[in-house]
Amino acid sequence: MSCRKINLPAMGAQNLAKLAVFLLLLQFSGFISAQNASTTSSKWRTLDGSLPLVIARGGFSGLFPDSSSYAYNMAMMTSVPDLVLWCDVQLTKDSVGICLPSIMLNNGTNVDMVYPGQANSYVIDGAKRNGYFSIDFTLKQLGPVFLTQGLYSRPPNFDGSKFQIQTVEDVFVQNKPAGFWLNIEHDAFYSQHKLSMRSFVISAAKNVIISHISSPEIAFLQGLTKPFASTKTKLVFRFLDQDATEPSTNKTYGALSKNLTFIKSIASGILVPKTYIWPVDATSYVLPHTSLVANAHKSGLEVFASDFANDNALPYNYSYNPVNEYLHFIDNDGFSVDGVLTDFPLTSSEARDCFAHIGSNASAKATPLVISHFGASGDYPGCTDLSYTKAISDGADVIDCPVQLSKDGVPFCLSSVNLMNSTTVTQTQFRNLLTTVSEIQSNPGIYSFSLTATDIQSLTPVIQSPYTDALLYRNPKYKNAGKLISLADFLDLAKNASSLSGVSIKIENAKYVAANLGMSATDAILDALEKAGYNSPTAKKVMIQSTNSAVLKAMKGKKYELVYEVDETIRDAPNATIADIKTFADSVVVNKESVYPTNLGFLLSLTDVVPHIQSFKLPVYVQVLRNEFVSIAYDFFSDPIVEINSYVMAAGVDGLITDYPQTAAAYKRNRCLTMKTTPIYMSPVQPAQLIQLVTPDLLPPAEAPNPLLKEADISESPLPAVSKNDSAAPTSTAEAPKGSPSGQHQITASALISILSIIVALCLML
Repeated sequence: MSCRKINLPAMGAQNLAKLAVFLLLLQFSGFISAQNASTTSSKWRTLDGSLPLVIARGGFSGLFPDSSSYAYNMAMMTSVPDLVLWCDVQLTKDSVGICLPSIMLNNGTNVDMVYPGQANSYVIDGAKRNGYFSIDFTLKQLGPVFLTQGLYSRPPNFDGSKFQIQTVEDVFVQNKPAGFWLNIEHDAFYSQHKLSMRSFVISAAKNVIISHISSPEIAFLQGLTKPFASTKTKLVFRFLDQDATEPSTNKTYGALSKNLTFIKSIASGILVPKTYIWPVDATSYVLPHTSLVANAHKSGLEVFASDFANDNALPYNYSYNPVNEYLHFIDNDGFSVDGVLTDFPLTSSEARDCFAHIGSNASAKATPLVISHFGASGDYPGCTDLSYTKAISDGADVIDCPVQLSKDGVPFCLSSVNLMNSTTVTQTQFRNLLTTVSEIQSNPGIYSFSLTATDIQSLTPVIQSPYTDALLYRNPKYKNAGKLISLADFLDLAKNASSLSGVSIKIENAKYVAANLGMSATDAILDALEKAGYNSPTAKKVMIQSTNSAVLKAMKGKKYELVYEVDETIRDAPNATIADIKTFADSVVVNKESVYPTNLGFLLSLTDVVPHIQSFKLPVYVQVLRNEFVSIAYDFFSDPIVEINSYVMAAGVDGLITDYPQTAAAYKRNRCLTMKTTPIYMSPVQPAQLIQLVTPDLLPPAEAPNPLLKEADISESPLPAVSKNDSAAPTSTAEAPKGSPSGQHQITASALISILSIIVALCLML
């Protein structure tokens, strides 16, 4: 195992030891060279055909405070060997250059607590700003000021680690990066206060190897052309928002982007916000790319793109997978940018070295099995023809159908028996069918068994967005797209898809429909499978999944894979319990928390649930994987690929049940899985290590351990005999509200305990 040497800064013995342990555990797989990690058979469409650079803005600032020692060290340890570290340079009162993301210290340090009441006001870029500024403090005065996390979407739990503000020279000496990028802004402001950024940069170059210097001020770059003419340092003109005005020329940055010949006279490259290259419309969809990269390359300018972060609300085209976004910039048919500026350098590292240039025909690993969750429900309304078709084209191995029965006994694929969760049924004439079925849920609903098959097919589906509280919506342009389909149509679709290996059919509420509605869900499914030809020896695999052991026992002997879904979050199961499961099931589904329990977003451990169940020759599938960063533990770096890789490589699951089968299928095809030495950015994370870096006063409160799965938890009475009982059938208990879901909110069976609260909740969704 090779190990890159890092000189760790003085940060206190306790924190130093914690970081050393954490980084040591991260590197249990060796590093590989950048050239070996990337394809050599396909020429990169960069200016000179070389690898696009990964530039870590303030280090690994997506996790740790920007420009902190942890952030820079983490970036170095988890990214490509040719990583470029980025430092936003600010000047102190005594002309010392420090790495800090903003000239204002308020957002990113605790300066207001150290020097209360000492804020100041200055005019910067024509606007008066009030706060704490670097020019008002000497380096010594900033000694007791500590760096903090400046974004609310990122964990503040490391703020107690007392990260000191670092000088430019400190960052370089302690990390020795392959490239060191200094970004200079507000040179005119510093000059007004008799501080020379030009003098500082020229002086710093005597002690620090500077690979790039960027600035949004043309006059500043012009002042560096002669001093750096004979060096390898590259000058890069940074473009700000297109409507903003560059102070030296009094022209907008948008106008300057049309005059690249002039830019070439002062710089060797340009740094632009990513929307300069792939514009995004007002509804957050990516538009066709501009000609900027082609024009810049034609002028001899390198192009670097900025503003990459996993925890941003990505345009919907990328399905919340940040790797997809990087590939748009570095691996498309027309061009590749020469580098990306990112808060999450690990993700851009894996995008470049593992996913770029893999091609559509690249072979995939056999495991894990990729199983859809309501089809490609992250992109289209679940259980519709569109979601299933996309899941197939995305590379799913198995597509799923959660079966519900209509009033006339037709089995349908519906994500929930309550149609209010996945359709606009409350906008239709069926809204008066609102009723309470306590055996299913405590709140009123409109159920599939209250409508005929024809009625159900007339309903408009709704995409389910589980993270609207974080303002993360799913594909609103297609929020009502597609048609609900019957089990028969689902089976025909799957049978004709040559790439699929099988189907998964989920059965719930079988006891209720048998005892109260006189229908047998198991018989309806078996009949549909037989009619569709799935009893043939050459037919695709059929998985029958349920949380009810009685359902699986009723299906025993039918030559299908019976899958028991553990609906509890568990820490393990006694041997007797697993042995009992094996009597009626062939495999098991567990939720993510049963494998990697978390507390407030931090991984606590990797349980023995998966290997223990597998020791009984029962494959284990995990659910539900989603791409939205709020669903992913901090330890996985807001990266769905890192999460998938950890469940596969460390936990050893046999299958992934996911709303985004494209992401899981692409993971199975990435080049890093076939390398002799796995790079660190494609190695599973070590649970419970990140939380060790949190100071005790900022640790999340301790939680009771998850319970064991006991035999009593899986014991169910047999399915009742089917008997028609009209008196027990549900009847309407209230008129449904005339409002309806907007298509961007998921109605759940929780908390609401009255008809009035149901009405209020639905009205709020308008």
